[in-house]
Amino acid sequence: MVKRYFVILMLWMMAGCAAVGPDYKAPDTQAPAAWDTDLSAGLAPSASRGEDLSAWWTVLNDPVLTELMQRAVAGNLDLRQAESRVRQARAERGVQWAQYFPSVDASGSASLSRSGSGTTTKLYQAGLDASWELDVFGGVRRSVEAADASIGASEADLEDVLVSLLAEVALNYVDLRSVQEQLRVAQDNLSAQSELYDLTRWRAEAGLVSDLDQEQAHYTLEQTRAQIPSLNTGISQARNALCLLLGVQPGALNDVLEIAAPIPVPPQEVVIGLPAEMLRRRPDIRKAERQLAAQTANVGVATADLYPRFTLPGSIGYEALSAGSLFDSSSRTTRIVPGVSWNLFDAGRIRRNIAVQNALQEQALLTYETTVLSALKDVEDALVAYGNETSRLTSLRQASQSAQRAEEMANQQYAAGLVDFQVVLDAQRSLLSIQDQQATSEGQVTANLIRLYKALGGGWSSMAQNSTYDQGVTP
Repeated sequence: MVKRYFVILMLWMMAGCAAVGPDYKAPDTQAPAAWDTDLSAGLAPSASRGEDLSAWWTVLNDPVLTELMQRAVAGNLDLRQAESRVRQARAERGVQWAQYFPSVDASGSASLSRSGSGTTTKLYQAGLDASWELDVFGGVRRSVEAADASIGASEADLEDVLVSLLAEVALNYVDLRSVQEQLRVAQDNLSAQSELYDLTRWRAEAGLVSDLDQEQAHYTLEQTRAQIPSLNTGISQARNALCLLLGVQPGALNDVLEIAAPIPVPPQEVVIGLPAEMLRRRPDIRKAERQLAAQTANVGVATADLYPRFTLPGSIGYEALSAGSLFDSSSRTTRIVPGVSWNLFDAGRIRRNIAVQNALQEQALLTYETTVLSALKDVEDALVAYGNETSRLTSLRQASQSAQRAEEMANQQYAAGLVDFQVVLDAQRSLLSIQDQQATSEGQVTANLIRLYKALGGGWSSMAQNSTYDQGVTP
């Protein structure tokens, strides 16, 4: 009866005692009411719909890019590592949850002994040994809380990897198209300069111009030709970078990317939403918040070591001299020995460990606050970069049109003998430079938009459903 009452008392204490340590409260983060940057270039600050950012690359209307996104989600190795970390966190949670229950071991033996007089004795034994540590002060509960929060952090990390992956695929794709456009500009100028060189050489042979004009036309032609190998190198490197992101060998995307295509054009209006929406959407912020929750629970795990531990070991066994009577009721033995242990002196180890966990909790909170500020900075920087580069591109397009007309007039006037060859060279160099800057700027505008979508935390919610990690529920 004493043992029975002891068990009932322990179960009552375990159910009635609150878990020691601090209870977690999510940080109260105040988001700015509006963005600090003056919005331009079609940026709209109105509240966004979920689909506006969940598949942001579709606004670029490029089916090749959409295909690359889908293949990256299926094959990227970094994403698969993040998925493995989610499965690891779920398994570790199961390890902590198992501490709620007793551990049971089974044993059995059969022995044969012979005395000096020749008497043979057989002994058969079988039994179950159980041990149960009661979670009176909530140490196990806190460890399960920490494991639950760690699962949330690993899932947010997976989403953060996905956001970065989609942005990197798009950025490398835009870089490829930008270099292809630069190559087209160089080849067009090479063709025009080749025609001018032939004209200059003919006029030099006829004695109409000096050999200096011919040599100037020649080095300008070769200077432009020298840019083409470097551009081809850039195209090859951009393809290889995309292969790495998609988890395939170099050359596997040649059939998809070999044909040049225009740089994807941003939409006329881009809905970016409000700062509060961004803070809720960004997976790195959720990851930092879940890590803070896990560390808060770890403080409770450490605090539980200050209190006594209650254990309930016991065994049920059978002993018999013959195998046939081993499991008879007369052969059964039982043993229950409730116990308690309490660390009375450890030179301050437990309290110092609690201080360590408290310091780690403070660090986790500061990391969370830093992550929030960094997210706001990322968006503000992306807004400024996108707006300013869009304005720069508008000016470059106008300059390119004027440079094109100037180059045409210079060629006509040179052919008529109205200007010297230096005017033609200056016009061609200016045209090539401005067209090259325009191609670079067009790619940069789209790249800045991609960085803006990444800073806003877009992309993971649409593609996560295609992820292969186990969605099973842990106990």
